[in-house]
Amino acid sequence: MAPDLIHDHLKAVLGQETYQKRFALCNSVIPTIIGALTDISKALRSAHSVDAIGSTNAFGDGQLNVDIASEDLVREALGRCPSVVTASSEEDPIERPVSHSKSSPKAPAQSEVYSAAFDPLDGSSIIGPGWAVGTIIGIWDGPSALHQPPREKQIASILASYGSRNTALVALRIPGAASPTACFEIGLGDDRSLPATLTRAEVRYTAETSPKARYFAPANLRAASESPAYMALVQHYIMSRYTLRYSGGLVPDVVHGMSKGHGLYVSPVTAGSKAKLRRLFELCPVAMVVECAGGKAVDSVDGSDVLERAVEDINETGGLVCGNVDEVAFALAKLLG
Repeated sequence: MAPDLIHDHLKAVLGQETYQKRFALCNSVIPTIIGALTDISKALRSAHSVDAIGSTNAFGDGQLNVDIASEDLVREALGRCPSVVTASSEEDPIERPVSHSKSSPKAPAQSEVYSAAFDPLDGSSIIGPGWAVGTIIGIWDGPSALHQPPREKQIASILASYGSRNTALVALRIPGAASPTACFEIGLGDDRSLPATLTRAEVRYTAETSPKARYFAPANLRAASESPAYMALVQHYIMSRYTLRYSGGLVPDVVHGMSKGHGLYVSPVTAGSKAKLRRLFELCPVAMVVECAGGKAVDSVDGSDVLERAVEDINETGGLVCGNVDEVAFALAKLLG
């Protein structure tokens, strides 16, 4: 369980009436997921061997032992949340009924009902050298995340970053809440004896148009070899003395910008470099956190807001440009011409 400090913050953000209406979300779902993130952090520290297990997920990606371990920990946590009735993940991209543990209390009739969509371990391919990786989780109102308007139905999103600091960014967008949107940071405990705590009550991108330090993370950089627009954009950042902060992991690179108050993440799509980011498991949850922190997240292909349209097919992918609003607008103008 998260300590009283986190519960008090949720009450302040949502307001007492909304907090009571979303009692399961605040007292079961979010605390239980935070506990699972702590468990994943511990599992990664003890996984001295990172091995391929010989299988692939539905997207054709090779699976590692740490991918499966993280998947299992999130599934077990959701099984302790009666209000979460369905779940899907990048490792198992099918919405399935959640198997609740026998010890979990049964959810009363007409209570809150949620669906979870998650990427249990984003960036597992860079875990070997000890680089930061993450977990991405979206919580949706109702029994399914598909065919739903993301800005209305995706009500919570969590990005956990495991590295020198183990943290989780929690974003909330709940109709009727005291704060229309909220984004705050939780420090993950080392174990259950040292529980999670609230480390930043509010996470926001800076509103400064010319901050002293400016950061860019150019993902899928090989695409610059076939996209003159992307090559020109990268050269602009270099000539303008932006600081490169790119690790190859979506979560740590996005979280870096949010920790500094400034940062642009760009993942373009070209004929030779297809879109790899999954809309349901990566793009929508990341976009929600970015937007709730005052930033913007769009598809690099056409400039449309990531949260503008529903996910109709669980296999949908897309490009991404996200970060400070003015930086996203500039990047789009260069990429789309």
